[in-house]
Amino acid sequence: MSYIGNTPAENYASFLTETFSVSATANYTLSHAVSNENDIRLVINGVVQQPGSGKAYTASGTTLTLTSATASGDVMYAVYLGRALQTVNPPNASVGSAQVADSLISGKTALGATPADTDELLISDAGTLKRVDFSHLKSANTPAFKARLSSDQTIANVTNSVIACNTEKFDLGGCYNNTGSTVTLNGISTPAYSFAPNVAGKYFVYGGARFDNASGSGTLAYVLLIKNSANSFIGIRDFVPYGSFFVGGIVEMNGSSDTVNLNVYQNTGSSKIIQGASSDNDDLANFGAYKIIE
Repeated sequence: MSYIGNTPAENYASFLTETFSVSATANYTLSHAVSNENDIRLVINGVVQQPGSGKAYTASGTTLTLTSATASGDVMYAVYLGRALQTVNPPNASVGSAQVADSLISGKTALGATPADTDELLISDAGTLKRVDFSHLKSANTPAFKARLSSDQTIANVTNSVIACNTEKFDLGGCYNNTGSTVTLNGISTPAYSFAPNVAGKYFVYGGARFDNASGSGTLAYVLLIKNSANSFIGIRDFVPYGSFFVGGIVEMNGSSDTVNLNVYQNTGSSKIIQGASSDNDDLANFGAYKIIE
């Protein structure tokens, strides 16, 4: 048999039939609600009954009312004409965008924000369509941050001082403490101006500072990255006018208690100034880190 359009998914449709336990009553309850009596065909003792008010029966919702009560021993069943039950699957490649409601994919034209970790995306796994949480796809270079010193900081002679990088340029994961006191971040007690990643792994950590007119041949300055109060990396150089220092390297962090901060030390004989800057474009003293993809 030929068809115009798509071939039907099913060739035949069967109608639901309900058989009643009959007693001497005119009132019965249907298993499925109907709009009116015309939605069912009622048969009593093999005789099709005429539907309608003043005729054999009426129906509304799940209430079936007979004009005359049945007798014990009668056989009665109903065929639901308005309820054809069948399994229908659209033929392959037959559903287009016009047939899909906008509510199927909420906000399908634009997300408008960074997806949450539990937001799901569709991917093809060797031809099989699967769902995956965004948390498994987002960049593995996080946690990551960068901060700068926003104003000049005085560094005492022969004293190891934490550089107060108090202005965050970004903090992906909320793991950097840009305050002057110890705070708890992601369950980790984090000293002032420290980075405490909550994901275990290897991190590239870096920092730099610039002394303001710290001249004096033979004197030394150190820029240090300190993990858990132990020197991890040290940059050393003789003082020259406006001496600039940079240090960086890879450090292992456990994701539960390890912290790291940027320090400076100088032994010129008097206090010196580390230059800060009020502009984001002038990072005279800065501190940052990011997770390495392993």
